[in-house]
Amino acid sequence: MKVAIFNSKAYDREYLNRANDALKAKKHELCFYEVPLSINTTPLAKSCGAVCCFVNDQVDAQVIAALANEGVQLIALRCAGFNQVDITAAREHKLTVARVADYSPHAVAEHTLGLILMLNRNLHRAHNRIRENDYSLDGLLGFDLVNKTIGIIGTGKIGLVFANIMLGLACKIIAHDINPNAELVAKGVHYTNLETLYPSCDIISLHCPLTTETTHLINTKSIEQMKDGVMLINTGRGALIDTPAVIGALKSKKIGYLGLDVYEEESALFFENKSNQVLQDDIFARLLTFPNVVITGHQAFFTREALTAISTTTISNITHFESGEMDKMCLV
Repeated sequence: MKVAIFNSKAYDREYLNRANDALKAKKHELCFYEVPLSINTTPLAKSCGAVCCFVNDQVDAQVIAALANEGVQLIALRCAGFNQVDITAAREHKLTVARVADYSPHAVAEHTLGLILMLNRNLHRAHNRIRENDYSLDGLLGFDLVNKTIGIIGTGKIGLVFANIMLGLACKIIAHDINPNAELVAKGVHYTNLETLYPSCDIISLHCPLTTETTHLINTKSIEQMKDGVMLINTGRGALIDTPAVIGALKSKKIGYLGLDVYEEESALFFENKSNQVLQDDIFARLLTFPNVVITGHQAFFTREALTAISTTTISNITHFESGEMDKMCLV
């Protein structure tokens, strides 16, 4: 099958080609494009049976209609989330949507811990000081994680791994999920509502999907319920957080630490080198002024193991679709 792969980087080409080359049967024709999928780039999918998209590609109703017009039958997402896809429109145009539901929950969970440690022990600031020949410790004071209460919102595969990591550090875990995880319950994790979770936790970490219900889950009202000086971590989806509300809470010191791997308007920023450009996003620019904020550019997933799993599953989805083996695909 001929596949148009949008938003592709060098690592996408390397790992997808490797997975494609591993096929014993006929290999797919992979066409890599650095540009994101949008209404303006859909003609690149002409004569392709499938398109392969990432988290920040635009796959709305207009794009889906244009893809169907070009003869595309499959949208193969190389990510777990599918909030960027208009699923209703895809069904109306008889386009199949597949995703990578499970690539490496350890990658994201471990990155979450990295953000916590960096914020708590001011590793980012200490690193910069040493490079400037400044060995003072003022302003770098942290706290022991042992016995701290961690609130985890969303205990799917990533949330489960993160909970196990924090349990290993002798933290107390409070969780919220519409489907409590039996493994965590057996380990003594207490599930509760958000109204109870917010004021009880020293650290709150978001691992839930982005839905209508969870959009701006963290807002002025929810922040007001949290402990003063709370640490807030988001490695889920950017729109889980109302960024202006969080900025206000950082200024008032209600939020004492903020770690982000995602940002609501990241599609205009992340995954590209913009070092020679003027930053146009005033809200993001404001975030960068806080010494107690650490931001990474949606790299939590970025490990060798995760890229291997993502590429293998993506190629597998395409292969099974072409063979009519829909039951073997990871469908949305």
